[in-house]
Amino acid sequence: MSLGNIFDIAGSGMTAQSLRLNTTASNIANAETASSSTDQTYRARKPVFAAIQQSMMNPDGTGMGFGTDSDAGAGVRVEGIVESDAELQMRYQPDHPAANEDGYVFYPNVNVVEEMADMMSSSRSFQLNVDVMNTAKSMMQRILTLGQ
Repeated sequence: MSLGNIFDIAGSGMTAQSLRLNTTASNIANAETASSSTDQTYRARKPVFAAIQQSMMNPDGTGMGFGTDSDAGAGVRVEGIVESDAELQMRYQPDHPAANEDGYVFYPNVNVVEEMADMMSSSRSFQLNVDVMNTAKSMMQRILTLGQ
């Protein structure tokens, strides 16, 4: 893997964590939205990530830099966003404007504590990818000064 690929790998990680942060924010924003039916109720969303293998980016194996390990990672891609199939919260609130004929209101299956933990994790992962980029930049600058 060449030093230049590090920027692509860290960049893909930053993109993935930004999407994770956005879906987490959406989940938290909709945590207390009420609905009168299960079909209209917001459901928690989670991104699905997959590793991009080096062999997919460079199938002929040339110009891989320091090694020829075909299982080396080359970043991450977003496979999609899935809705949680956890059960919705059903609360008896007959005075609520969104209550159904039985007096029940449906709330999303969002666990705010879990979402906050996801938010902290994605924020930290994003920062780690920034640190990787800064370290690679510093290494490249030092390489340039070796010839002086």
